[in-house]
Amino acid sequence: MSSHTASQRYFSTRGGSNGLSFEDVILKGLAPDGGLYIPEEIPLLPPNWQDDWRDLPFEELAFQIFSLFISPAEISPSALKDIIHKSYSTFRVPDVAPMVTLDGDKRILLLELFHGPTFAFKDVALQFLGNLFEYFLVRKNEGKDGDDRSHLTVIGATSGDTGSAAIYGLRAKKDVSVFIMYPTGKVSAIQETQDFVKALFADPVINKTQSLGAVNSINWARILAQIVYYVSSYLSLSRSNSFNASNDQVRFIVPTGNFGDVLAGFFAKKLGVPSGSLVVATNENDILYRFWQTGAYEKNPVHGSAAEGGFVEDGAKAHPSGVKETLSPAMDILVSSNFERLLWYLAYDTQSLSTAKVQEKREVACSRVKEWQIELKSKGGFSVEKSVLDAAKADFSSERVSDAETLSTIRDIYREKGYVLDPHSAIGVTAALRSAAAAPGVYNVALATAHPAKFSNAVELALKDEKAFHFREILPEQFVGMEELPKRVRYVKKSEGLDGLRNLIVDDVAKEMS
Repeated sequence: MSSHTASQRYFSTRGGSNGLSFEDVILKGLAPDGGLYIPEEIPLLPPNWQDDWRDLPFEELAFQIFSLFISPAEISPSALKDIIHKSYSTFRVPDVAPMVTLDGDKRILLLELFHGPTFAFKDVALQFLGNLFEYFLVRKNEGKDGDDRSHLTVIGATSGDTGSAAIYGLRAKKDVSVFIMYPTGKVSAIQETQDFVKALFADPVINKTQSLGAVNSINWARILAQIVYYVSSYLSLSRSNSFNASNDQVRFIVPTGNFGDVLAGFFAKKLGVPSGSLVVATNENDILYRFWQTGAYEKNPVHGSAAEGGFVEDGAKAHPSGVKETLSPAMDILVSSNFERLLWYLAYDTQSLSTAKVQEKREVACSRVKEWQIELKSKGGFSVEKSVLDAAKADFSSERVSDAETLSTIRDIYREKGYVLDPHSAIGVTAALRSAAAAPGVYNVALATAHPAKFSNAVELALKDEKAFHFREILPEQFVGMEELPKRVRYVKKSEGLDGLRNLIVDDVAKEMS
């Protein structure tokens, strides 16, 4: 593809697919070999980006960054700008991702990512992804009728708020059907539903009749969209009188489950955004925290009473696979699906073959990733050598935050600042407070990933003794009466397995298209 730069061509982390276009990887989502798509090269931002982009509005900044990874031969500049505007005009604030000061003395800031239509950070990516799906399908289907039209069947799994963000991002899109699997009651597990998603992508039967697409954070477009707010927040800091870009350091603190959001920070850093350590803030499901302590990436299942916690109403679910229920259910994971992308870069960067050709190094990295993933599946985990762990520590650190600490932070921040945090954002702020104590003078940007009204039970538990707090004061008008709206739910018994899911999806798509 001579019309594409290296950063606009993609391949699988496991080596089975190479030289793919942006459209290919967005519509496929997951590579056929089970790997995740990454660009052949991470470009550098233009030499004068800090001056030239300093005052750009969010949409124009998104255009500049997206253009590094999307060839104009695939999406023309005017069409890309239209997609971006369509995606972010749905947000309630023009800045899309505004930054507010939480504690000026400690230099802790909050990057508010919950101003989209479903009040979660995932809107930033899923509004964009939904419009990409529509753009590509409309182009494919121009002049076609009936069975000749291309149709995308989008599947995903969630225990948090991915489902609502995905559905909103894809609603009314032409030639798109969306199925979001959600654990019901205290029976099925999100880890199991995510396994079903992967099984469907690998299923030869359903792939004969359906073109499957992914909206979970394995889709490259979600990572790409999230890069923008790391750049925008740094530029926002640079515009403030208190920040000196020559001397002051910045850390981003990211509440982390599937690793996609913090991975976008890694890409921003590789692009050239000045950043110190990216802080991976986990809840009590701490596979990532343990990796940065020991170099071992191992499942640590818990069962019975040890796994219980959180609120069903806020999204907490029982997990037979061994995930602990917490007050921050969107981060309740046993393994992080996006971690494989980072593993590839670690495997590539730590090779001793300094004179080897780029393609040879890529193949070695893909081979290492496959070996690690095989161990994870067969043995429940793997360990990396010291050089790989040291490379990981060069860009990241990690903090683990308990439910008790989460509640304490929600309460303390409300008392001291009058600001109400959701439990996921509170994990980030807890880690930011630790960072500020360990390295005074560093600017700590904590990502606020959801509106507190989305996790009302945890918030009310934390603030139950605060006489000045009234939940109705933070309840968005869009939430009022929501429980009275009609629901579209289809149930599949766990015993029906993959066959049951496949049959439901195929039958429903056939009805939609008839």
